[in-house]
Amino acid sequence: MKNPHDLVPYSAIVDRPRLRLPGNARIVVWPVVNIEHWEIGRPMARQIIPPPTGVTVVPDFPNWSWHEYGMRVGIWRIFDALKARGITPTLSINANVCNVYPRVAQAALDAGWEFLGHSYVQMPTHQLEDERGNILKSLATIEKFTGKRPLGWMGPGLTQSYDTVDYLAEAGVKYIADWVFDDQPCDMQTAHGPLVTLPYTVEHNDIPMMAVQHHESGHFMQRSTESFDRLYEEGADIVRVMAIAVHPYLTGAPFRIGYFEKLLEYMQGRPGVLFWTGEQIYRWYLTARDEAK
Repeated sequence: MKNPHDLVPYSAIVDRPRLRLPGNARIVVWPVVNIEHWEIGRPMARQIIPPPTGVTVVPDFPNWSWHEYGMRVGIWRIFDALKARGITPTLSINANVCNVYPRVAQAALDAGWEFLGHSYVQMPTHQLEDERGNILKSLATIEKFTGKRPLGWMGPGLTQSYDTVDYLAEAGVKYIADWVFDDQPCDMQTAHGPLVTLPYTVEHNDIPMMAVQHHESGHFMQRSTESFDRLYEEGADIVRVMAIAVHPYLTGAPFRIGYFEKLLEYMQGRPGVLFWTGEQIYRWYLTARDEAK
């Protein structure tokens, strides 16, 4: 068993050398759109409606259809919301989406979105028979579709095994989004060299808020703006990164998309705010870290 602190030593954010953003910006907003492939032959990754007896069944067509709505309809609302505001997000993508939903993947590629490896299909890492092979297959599939190997990785549901980070570094991945424990990137050491952890989120994320905690639609904007205000204030002294995570079958619903649009406009209304992809954050961090030291 590997102790997480052996990979990423504990570090208090107030004790670190001060990182600096271009133009004396205070905060980086990292928008992440998650798109997935849910296989009908296995239990669904999430449930909007439980089975009548309370026991998960296969095939689960109602919940499969809920997700499918996001790929047919919801994702296009998210495309429009981001394009209208000139924001380029990171796309966390199950690699098989490139095969099953090429229309969606191509639209993201044409829009210049960053592709982030997110396994091959949506299932827990712990259930994979060959995790290393799955990572290599996922990266190769995305690279074949986009012409570029993904720089980053996020496990389905942020799941990892004890060996995940070693497999990722071996495969050439440079940053991961599974360790949601900081407001800044951090350095990680693996058996195959360094990785950088980027500050992804389970708090400003529509899965926990909407699918798990069942908040009203407006809560996504309320929680995110309150967090943004505090991080913006703190960013005057210590630079912060704030991720916003959305899924097309949730935020792409007609009664939620408006709050997402208003949230983006709210954050764009402040000076000193950058909207970056994961790759941009990673490359900035390498330079800013060395300069701070």
